[in-house]
Amino acid sequence: MKALSLLRSCSLGERIGLVAIVSLTIFGLSQIGQGLYIKAKAQMAQMLLENAWERALVEEKATKPWPWADTWPVAKLTVPRLGLSAVVLNDVSGEALAFGPGHVSNTADPGTTGTSVIAAHRDTHFTFLKHLAVGDEITVKNKLGEIRTYSVKRMKIVNWDNSGIDPDAQGKNLALVTCWPFETTAQGPLRFVVEAESIPELEAPERAASKQQHL
Repeated sequence: MKALSLLRSCSLGERIGLVAIVSLTIFGLSQIGQGLYIKAKAQMAQMLLENAWERALVEEKATKPWPWADTWPVAKLTVPRLGLSAVVLNDVSGEALAFGPGHVSNTADPGTTGTSVIAAHRDTHFTFLKHLAVGDEITVKNKLGEIRTYSVKRMKIVNWDNSGIDPDAQGKNLALVTCWPFETTAQGPLRFVVEAESIPELEAPERAASKQQHL
């Protein structure tokens, strides 16, 4: 009964998405391998997160992707060269990372001064990190609708407890983090880190363009 009540409170688009997730869950558990199921679930979740993200920008408030979610979108990350994008959630709990990248608490909010750290699983949303190269541009749109463009400066492999990431670093920085190596799902202490810095000459035009879009 509780589930039916929750469904009634959803929009038609949300209902379709939720039914799809439930169907994928049943199908995944009974018919396909765990790895493929996880990827399908992550892709479907991003569709619901995209819808919640667009509503959050319009309503200017945190918007849950489904009624019982304990997480919500706070930014959108895009890599133009690879043609990839992902909605970023507000934390890195196990549930959040099952559906999308998460912003690490106690680090700078996306697009602000300091280092904003975003983490995701290597076999789903951050698989593309292995294809990034120095000089690639990454854009981040925050919950205020402001867009900031970063340039990849370096990639490194570190221990999880000695990343060298400084949340209070000067300037506006971005760190994307996932487990390493990419070719396995076995747990280990190593992390793959992509470090990027804001491109100063793009800051003002991007911010102005963002404001115009929301007038």
